[in-house]
Amino acid sequence: MSNQSAKPELLAPAGSLEAFFAAMEFGADAVYVGLKEFSARAKAKNVNREELERMVGYAHSHQRRVFLTLNTLVKEKELSHLIDILATVEAMGIDAVILQDLGVWRLIRRHFPGLEMHASTQLTIHNTAGVRMAERLGFTRAVLARELSLAEISAIKQETTLDLEHFVHGAHCFSLSGQCSFSSWLGGMSGNRGRCAQPCRRRYNHKGKDGYYFSPNDLSAIELLPEMAAAGVMSFKIEGRMKSAEYVANVVQAYRGVLDAAEPERPAAIAAGQELLKEAFGRAPTRGFLPGPQPTDMVHPEVHGATGRLLGKVARCQSGVLNFVPHEALHLGDRLRIQPASDKPGTAFTIRDLRHDGKPVSRVSGGAQAAVGCPPGKTFRIDDLIFKVSSGQAFNLSQSACLRRLESVTPGESVVDLNVTMPQSDLLELKAQCHGITLQHTYPVETFPATDRPLSSEVLSKVFAKTGQAPFSLGRLQCGALPAVVLPLSRLNAVRREFYQELEELVIARVQAARTEHRREAIADLVPVEQPADAPAEIAVTLGHGHDLSLLRQSGVDSLILPLAPGNVDKFDQGGRAQFKAHDQIVWDLPLAIFASDWPAFTSEVKALLARGFRHFRLQNLGQFLLFDDTTGLELAAGSRLFTTNSQAAVAWRELGLTSATLHVEDDRDNLTAVLCRKTGIPLALTVYANLPMMVSRIPLRGVRADKAVQSDRGEAYRVDDRSGLTVVRPEQDFSLLGHLQELQRLGCRRFIVDIAHLGPTSPEGRRVLTAVQKDTPMADTSSFNYLQEMI
Repeated sequence: MSNQSAKPELLAPAGSLEAFFAAMEFGADAVYVGLKEFSARAKAKNVNREELERMVGYAHSHQRRVFLTLNTLVKEKELSHLIDILATVEAMGIDAVILQDLGVWRLIRRHFPGLEMHASTQLTIHNTAGVRMAERLGFTRAVLARELSLAEISAIKQETTLDLEHFVHGAHCFSLSGQCSFSSWLGGMSGNRGRCAQPCRRRYNHKGKDGYYFSPNDLSAIELLPEMAAAGVMSFKIEGRMKSAEYVANVVQAYRGVLDAAEPERPAAIAAGQELLKEAFGRAPTRGFLPGPQPTDMVHPEVHGATGRLLGKVARCQSGVLNFVPHEALHLGDRLRIQPASDKPGTAFTIRDLRHDGKPVSRVSGGAQAAVGCPPGKTFRIDDLIFKVSSGQAFNLSQSACLRRLESVTPGESVVDLNVTMPQSDLLELKAQCHGITLQHTYPVETFPATDRPLSSEVLSKVFAKTGQAPFSLGRLQCGALPAVVLPLSRLNAVRREFYQELEELVIARVQAARTEHRREAIADLVPVEQPADAPAEIAVTLGHGHDLSLLRQSGVDSLILPLAPGNVDKFDQGGRAQFKAHDQIVWDLPLAIFASDWPAFTSEVKALLARGFRHFRLQNLGQFLLFDDTTGLELAAGSRLFTTNSQAAVAWRELGLTSATLHVEDDRDNLTAVLCRKTGIPLALTVYANLPMMVSRIPLRGVRADKAVQSDRGEAYRVDDRSGLTVVRPEQDFSLLGHLQELQRLGCRRFIVDIAHLGPTSPEGRRVLTAVQKDTPMADTSSFNYLQEMI
């Protein structure tokens, strides 16, 4: 349920137990945490189920909330395990689940009613339509894309009752969240599976100049909290499940201070907070897109993409000792990262041996010569950069200390919110809410007129806080007007015991239902295997414009996919194609993102196409469903950006009214095989040739143009194109599954998409691709992406 309050929620990351307690200690209202499975930060420590249950109990006993991140794409073989997790976290009373995969959405919506759903930022919700669609799907909160301005957020809030969450601090992805394939392209480590290797942070060369062209600065909106609240943001989210407890402590403390400050005290609180944020060891700060949709300080190519504060450069390294002059004070216990001048990963270590003038010390002042003992077997080169990534002087609670704290929490302890009224002086009415259950009872009581110390909320709180052996802790207690009477404690205690016993029985029954009945029903709802039908394959060719409709006369081409953009209908008419009759063979492909300023133009374009008799459209974002409200007789497809990596997602698209779906282009052969053999009731298409976008961004890259490739130290080359209004980064190497089409047909795929928009069908390269499709022959110098390796 919505928890909108006068003061926005401060939401902190808890990538470890230490970070969780740092968030609790320094004032977070809620935390988001991942299990070791299905977390978009799989490299974080994360927690196991028993730890999570105790964390929930601890947070609830302090009137805080815990949200679970299940925001990755789920493979077919993982569905039964996912169901076990959903049953478990529903039973433990998790406050919400943050999700991206519509397969996860379908399972929760149908079988786990006790779970509140938050739409992850991975769903790329960036306009009013996206938020309204999330509301329609039963989400109670949307985590907005980080590419929105305050004005855009305010306009969204005016059109929805949904709670809006937005990041206020931390690392900023170059790509729209959920829409980056860069890491996966380079080795199967998918960002949509929580394993991003951060290739955007590496050094690249463009026109002979080295730079960190794809590495954004870190978001820091501490000065904009009142404006964000006024725009309608009710949850301020701090990024950083990969970050230390020290980072969480500093950032939470900084933002808590500003949120709690009265308006006259706010400037001083902001200044104090900014000093604390310097100890968070992030990149240079930016307010991102919040001031406006055209930021100029998001990327500084000359600044290294790594986190931490630059302390200096290696002056000498020999005999296991690193010598340099730090820009600021250095302490024993500080953690350093030595970053080579090349693009290779840096080496991080904690200072165990610190010397000045040959003598062991605990501190070296800034500007003084420091000698630091190197890790065994490590050596560094002169001029390698030295970053300080954490401080030995800061908050640090050991994991063992965290575990000891958790041991004091009763697993499965549930918070009871209680309302107490006395409609008559001889009747006590209790109404409790716990685990989605409401229990209400009225008890006859004998009371006496009070001459001193009448019954009060304080007395009731003390009594009902004593839960005995019942697995409860008292949360909020509200009282109506109480008569001036004395109620014997013996009778009050008897009422408490009777009431809690009945509530416990109801809660236990609810928990057992979640662990057994809900799980059983969800498992039974999994899609069975079916024998693939023997049918000829259909080929759809994606073009960059509508100039080559004659391709439909070519044997083996069943349909064309054309880009839907403002002005394309006019170009279609001007080219003499207004009387074109093969409407059923044209599919209009919507773009990945349509920001608010462009929405009216796309609405007009869709209406114009519908008026001309076109009925086939391919959607790439949840909000695009609303472009076709109140229109019947359409063939709407889920494009590759509406991810389908499991049969539950495929069935979800069918139940939402789509007539086909596109399998995820990052996917591997084993998972494609598992999905294609399921009886989903919806045709599944697969892209088999394309020049794939690695990143799609709203961040402008000034001075970087498509006429010259951007190259990595490893020799990989990429082109940057901003003609669409978004910055699109593509590899020079094309993706191809040609040579595997017959195999894919045997697996059950009957619809293939060949994207030659970058080549054109009449170019020599385009003709070679179309010939290779007909003959199913491999294309040289292409990549099969993850098809022959695992998408991790």
